Amino acid sequence: MTVKDACAVLGARVLVGEELLEQEVRSACGSDMMSDVLAFSKDHSILLTGLCNPQVIRTAEMLDIVCIIFVRGKKPDETILQMARERNLVVLATGHRMFSACGMLYQAGLNGGAI
Repeated sequence: MTVKDACAVLGARVLVGEELLEQEVRSACGSDMMSDVLAFSKDHSILLTGLCNPQVIRTAEMLDIVCIIFVRGKKPDETILQMARERNLVVLATGHRMFSACGMLYQAGLNGGAI
């Protein structure tokens, strides 16, 4: 699945990284707790979260996550978006709740995988 495919599945808006939508993703992780995300150490992943702070970008960078999807209509501020630009991360936003968004991506063929 590509980031573009995930964007289409969720009806998400691209906030940053329009030029990077063709990147392939292999798995996804959904959490508002970055400590849980750190336990999920898979590269080329999507992170779904409602947490809007710079720690999300730092965590994604450490784990080679290629795309962050903010759920529940959350809107990251310009500081977070600029950090994402500098790190070549795609940032999307969707109005779906995390449970629904994860389920939609899973149903479309994206796996979470075992920890």
